[in-house]
Amino acid sequence: MQLHNQHIVLTGATGGLGLALAHALQAKGAVLCLVGRDPKKLHALQQALSAKGGQAHYIVVDLTQAHMATQLVKQAVAVVGTVDMVINNAGVIDFTAFEQQTDEAIAQMIHTNVTATIQISRAFAAYFKQREHGRFVFIGSIFGSLGFPHFATYCASKFAVHGFSQALRRELADTPIGVTYVAPRAIATAMNDDRTNAMWKASGQAIDRPDDVASQVVRGLEREKQEIFIGQPQSFFAWMNGVAPRLVNLGLKQQASLAKRFL
Repeated sequence: MQLHNQHIVLTGATGGLGLALAHALQAKGAVLCLVGRDPKKLHALQQALSAKGGQAHYIVVDLTQAHMATQLVKQAVAVVGTVDMVINNAGVIDFTAFEQQTDEAIAQMIHTNVTATIQISRAFAAYFKQREHGRFVFIGSIFGSLGFPHFATYCASKFAVHGFSQALRRELADTPIGVTYVAPRAIATAMNDDRTNAMWKASGQAIDRPDDVASQVVRGLEREKQEIFIGQPQSFFAWMNGVAPRLVNLGLKQQASLAKRFL
């Protein structure tokens, strides 16, 4: 797939990975519709991309609002003319003991990571089917295949996105609409608080730069890959978890004990 002149809607555009994806896609000549909730950050990103010769527009969207997805499709089409791809990147994470997680935090995570993603996809599915063209991209996580201690609700949300992407791909198998699921390991972004970063460091967990992850995502999209798993040995453990989960349980027992020190 040539990304040049592809019209792409990118949610969570001003976050760590979103920002890197915006610059990487602009470098390939994509026309971007940046989606987020902070107008100042969106405007600054648009200006930065335009200064490099890119074509970028932005839409301020609150993912919690009713009928948000339907309005997003209308606004995106009005802003960029047509939409060829939607990258569902917006998300939140929470490193905490499950019993200490609040109802509000659980509800926010499930809505942002799962419900809003599904709603946006449903709205664009009708649009893509009408055009007989389009691609969905879901930014998931290694934790969408590998349950990790003290990220229980986050893992649940990413398992949901992974399963949704598989089901949607199979439902659209007889159409020209593509579906790509991306599973990065830990990324160095502001989503990780000091406790999380300290835990990753103590455990020896590799943390990837957003630019490096964005580059791998772009290469995967150019090859029209259905799934993009990033980072070893984490990707291997994600595969192993589906084959021999008891072995993975043993391997993560020490990680669970170590992580408790940073909660």
